[in-house]
Amino acid sequence: MEFKQEQPPINIGADISVRSFEMIEEELKEYPKSSEFNHEEIEVISRLIHTSTCFDQVLNNIYFTPDAIPKLQKLLLDKAKIIVDVNMIKVGLSSFYLDTYGNEVVCYINEPFTYEEAEKNKTTRSYAAVVEAIKRHKNEPMVFACGNAPTFIYAAINTLLDEGVDLSKVAFILFPVGFVNVVESKDYGKRFCEQFDIPCVVMEGRFGSSTMTVATLHATYKLIKDYDGDKKYNGK
Repeated sequence: MEFKQEQPPINIGADISVRSFEMIEEELKEYPKSSEFNHEEIEVISRLIHTSTCFDQVLNNIYFTPDAIPKLQKLLLDKAKIIVDVNMIKVGLSSFYLDTYGNEVVCYINEPFTYEEAEKNKTTRSYAAVVEAIKRHKNEPMVFACGNAPTFIYAAINTLLDEGVDLSKVAFILFPVGFVNVVESKDYGKRFCEQFDIPCVVMEGRFGSSTMTVATLHATYKLIKDYDGDKKYNGK
């Protein structure tokens, strides 16, 4: 039997993205849970579904503190440092957005001093890296974006408190994925943010990923200004 070659029915990147979001918008209508979120939150949720194709898991596990997205946008507009747990997030973030808004991505996970501190204190490199990042940037706005390492969350919260950082200048995006300390760390982050009125987006439960962390930031940036206009998806 002869194999017949085929071409994709939609072959242009921008067209594929537009069609994807049209399909997500239509399918979201089938989920009553989607009515519980405001426009900005739905934009983030749509981007997370676009990244994962998971409607139920995203809708049932996503958590936003009140006005999390506009508060997060304000920090980004104030040139916040984006403190991340892994270089995967750093690589994934759009240089267009970072350059436009002056946001430096900080990840010390592979620095020699991080290895030394982690060894000395018997903890993970993610823990040591965020401690150092806070000490260096504690007088600047900071957005903490975690997609992999639960220990990052404990280190960030405890160091912010120990260093007496102004908590009105911080926000959290918490999407670590896995089994050990994942659920507990997200709960710790959620309770901390609720207690101190800190903007936070959390993917509760075991679900999450670095790519979803990136997607949340990109959706937040795009809500500030859509540089590609009303019809084209901003894929820069």
